[in-house]
Amino acid sequence: MSETPIRVMIVDDQRLIREGIASLLSIQPGLEIVGTAVNGQDALEKADTLKPDIILMDIRMPEMDGIEATQLIRKNNSCQILMLTTFNDEEYIVKALQAGAAGYLLKDLPAADLAQAIRLAHTGIFQLDPNVAGKLVGALGSTPNSPPTTPSIDSYDLSAREIEVLKLLANGATNREIANELFISLGTVKNHVSNILGRLELRDRVQAALFARDHNLV
Repeated sequence: MSETPIRVMIVDDQRLIREGIASLLSIQPGLEIVGTAVNGQDALEKADTLKPDIILMDIRMPEMDGIEATQLIRKNNSCQILMLTTFNDEEYIVKALQAGAAGYLLKDLPAADLAQAIRLAHTGIFQLDPNVAGKLVGALGSTPNSPPTTPSIDSYDLSAREIEVLKLLANGATNREIANELFISLGTVKNHVSNILGRLELRDRVQAALFARDHNLV
C-alpha cells in the first residue's frame, strides 16, 4: 500500500506563479496539491477546510501578507508553513521565522529540491535556503550586544553535545547538516533540539539562535 501523499497548499498573489508551482509539484512523487490561495486572508480561510499538511507561503501579498497569515494560521492549525519568496531580506527572514514558519526558501529553488524540502518539513526537519542562512546569522550579529548581566552558558543544564547542537543551529545549519557534522542520527538531532528549547524555555529556532548569540556561542 502506498503512503498517504503530503497535502500541499500554495499561497501566492501572482496567478502564473501559483499555477506554475502547482503544476511542477503535482508530478513530484508523494505530494498532492489540495488548493491554492491568492493572499494571506484567503489562505487563512482555506486552511481549515483544505487541511493541508504543508503550506507554501509568499510574503508580499495584498490584504494580508504571508508573515501575518503564518502567525494566525499557526495559532489554530498544526500544518507546517514554508515561506517561498523572492525576497532574501534579513527583516523578512527573522519575522517569518518568529511567526512560526518551518523554513524560508527562495523561488529559484529547483522543483525537485522544493519537493524534497516539503517532504523534510513534513517530518519536522527545519528548512533554510543556504543563502538565507547567511543573512540570518548576519541579522543576529547586527543586533546590540546583551547586557553584561547575561548568565553564563554554564549556568544552564545543557550537555556538551547540546551546546554543540545549539552552536550549529545558531549558524543556520539544518537538522541533517547537524547530524552529518556531529555523526549522529536525525532522530538524535531532533531530540537534542527539543531538549534545548524545553530547558531554555524557548519557542523556536530563532529564539535559540538569539540565545546563542547572547551567550557568545556564535
